[in-house]
Amino acid sequence: MSKPASCYLAGNELHMDEALMFKTLSRVALALSLSAVSGTALAQSGEISAQDATKQFVVDLGIGAIAQPRYESADSYLIYPMPIISVGRFYLPGLGQVVDGRRRAGVFFFPSFNFIGERDAGDSSDLTGTETVDWALELGLGGGFRTEHFRAFAELRQGINGHTGQVGQLGLDGIIYPSDKWEVSFGPRASFASGEYMDTYFGVTAREAANSGGRLTEYDPSAGFKSVGLAARGSYDWNDDVRLHIRGTYDRLIGDAADSPIAEAGSKDQFTLGVGVSYRFAFDVF
Repeated sequence: MSKPASCYLAGNELHMDEALMFKTLSRVALALSLSAVSGTALAQSGEISAQDATKQFVVDLGIGAIAQPRYESADSYLIYPMPIISVGRFYLPGLGQVVDGRRRAGVFFFPSFNFIGERDAGDSSDLTGTETVDWALELGLGGGFRTEHFRAFAELRQGINGHTGQVGQLGLDGIIYPSDKWEVSFGPRASFASGEYMDTYFGVTAREAANSGGRLTEYDPSAGFKSVGLAARGSYDWNDDVRLHIRGTYDRLIGDAADSPIAEAGSKDQFTLGVGVSYRFAFDVF
């Protein structure tokens, strides 16, 4: 299954040569994060300073750890690295600032991505007889509307390599600020997937059923909603640059995903819990 993230980091006022060095490193870090990140961890970041508000891009990058199912529908858990990418300002030529800070009402857009690790029969006895599913990268876009205390969004991604289907998510969040340094959000989620995705991760071919020794039966799922659940996230501003994060989710498999012999053998209830820290980079590109 995917491996998420969250975080922040802070520092003292920089001299001119140090600022130039960090601007260069920030661009490199952003490129590396988008190419090597192992999971979805994208959101709008907290309130930005007046100095950072003059930059085209304000991005928080960090790392943490997350406990989550070994694979989608698994009943065993592992701890994975959790990359954190949080966007405070995001500029697109021709459109301008499509994301612009916290506590502002309006439409927002964001890139959406996810990484799903390889799954093979050795991961669990519940997968006995199944063929290996290669790693998959998912790339796409999301958008929504927010106010100071409410956020609604949708995202859609295209799979590459391990699966070539489409997946998406719908979400609603209430947002509260217990103090000047805390931001807490929570709300329902619903995810959906194309038939190709469902076949890859929840389907069972006749050959796999035969090789399972009776553990699994042949199954051909259809496209549709695959889970509903709840998500919560809290972020604490240690200082202007460093942010601490904690996040948790609960998802219940539904529809054809829940009826899969793989899910029946594993678990329809999926939980995650992650903690991390991130550092803020502010820079111009165009």
